[in-house]
Parts: sequence; C-alpha cells; structure tokens
Amino acid sequence: MLRFAVTIFAVITSSTCQKYGCLEGDTHKLKPSPEPDMHECTLYSESSCCYANFTEQLAHSPVIKVNNSYWNRCGQLSKSCEDFTKKIECFYRCSPHAARWIHPSYTAAIQSVPLCKSFCDDWFEACKDDSTCVHNWLTDWEWNESGENRCKNKCIPYSEMYANGTDMCQNMWGESFKVSESSCLCLQMNKKDMMAVKHLLSESSEESSSISSSEEQACQKKLLKFEKMQGEEREEAR
Repeated sequence: MLRFAVTIFAVITSSTCQKYGCLEGDTHKLKPSPEPDMHECTLYSESSCCYANFTEQLAHSPVIKVNNSYWNRCGQLSKSCEDFTKKIECFYRCSPHAARWIHPSYTAAIQSVPLCKSFCDDWFEACKDDSTCVHNWLTDWEWNESGENRCKNKCIPYSEMYANGTDMCQNMWGESFKVSESSCLCLQMNKKDMMAVKHLLSESSEESSSISSSEEQACQKKLLKFEKMQGEEREEAR
C-alpha cells in the first residue's frame, strides 16, 4: 500500500520544494503538471504530482497491490474500504498540495495533514468489517527480499485494531495525518478541498498553530458558496 518511507534516508528538502514541488517518493514528479489521461485520482488531473500511468494500478477493482505493496494480505478489501484507501493513495502520490505537509526529516513522507473528523468517521465505517494485521501501515509490516509486505501478526477486524475513526486516522499512517479541530479547514479528499487548501496555505494559517474563528468563518462562508454553485451545476446538468 502506501510506502511513505521508500526514500526514508533522503536529505531535508528546501523550502522552495516544500511550497511548489512534489514529495520525493518513488513515483513523484519534481513539480506538479496536468495529467488529463489519469485512470484514477482524477481529482488531481489538472495539477498532479504523479504520472497518469501510475494510476492504472488503481483503475480496476479489486486492487491487489500498488507497486510492491499488497492490499489483500488479510483478504480483499471491501469496495467501500478500497475506495477510501484509494483516496489516501491518490492524495499521497498525486496531490500538488501534499508537499505542504512534508515531513521535516524525510522528503518522501508527510506529517500532520489535517483530515476532517467526518472523513475519518466515514473511512472507519467503510473499513470496520475488513481485516488488517498491522496497526501502523508504515512500520509494522515485514518486508521480504523482494520488497513485498508480509504480515507479522494475525489478521483482525479494523474495528478491533482501531477504536474509532480518529484513532485510525492518527495511527494507521504514523504521523502522516491528524484529525482537525475544524469542520472546514481540513481535507475530505474531494472537490471541497479546494476551499480548505486556500485557507490552509495562507500566511495566517502557516504562521499560527491554532485555528482562528475568523479563518473558520471565512472558510465556512466560501464552502457554503461552493456547495451552492455545485448544486446549481448539477441542476443545470439534469
């Protein structure tokens, strides 16, 4: 699955790379650019850090493996769980904004990406009856000589491995994600992220570790406007 630590010993990236480039993972470009022929991850097709041919691995369900990381070590994921897993994979591999949260020590990794609690709850609900053998998908696998992941422990349901969506989001990928206090200044891995990212990338958001009420209100106002526009477009398309 996601192998954020593929180039774990890479040197710390420059501030320019953090703001405008891509992560230094094994499938990443140097800088984002359009990929109109993507098979999956189309949310990022206008500005992508991955090449379209990478997404061929995600285009057909069930997904067996991505690169050398197998998704079915505890049985094939359900379609609903697989869909959420794809969203996370797409964000890490393809999002032009992932490098905004680049790990301070490892240029192929991310840290503290703010996810919406509702997204984490929905993700947990989708996967709770599926099984996994690792608590941390970055560190708990056993990797064979071919670089393929193997279980070290027995398979148990997600609902036993994690207490809830928050627990899963903040532990499944190590330090990669955190659950945001905000209901707006956070990512949901859909088109609404365009509104959140604009605020999260603002100078005020970068300089402050806490969420101000003015930022939250501004984000909520723009989100409501965006949702209204989306609704009107759907009506026109009927």
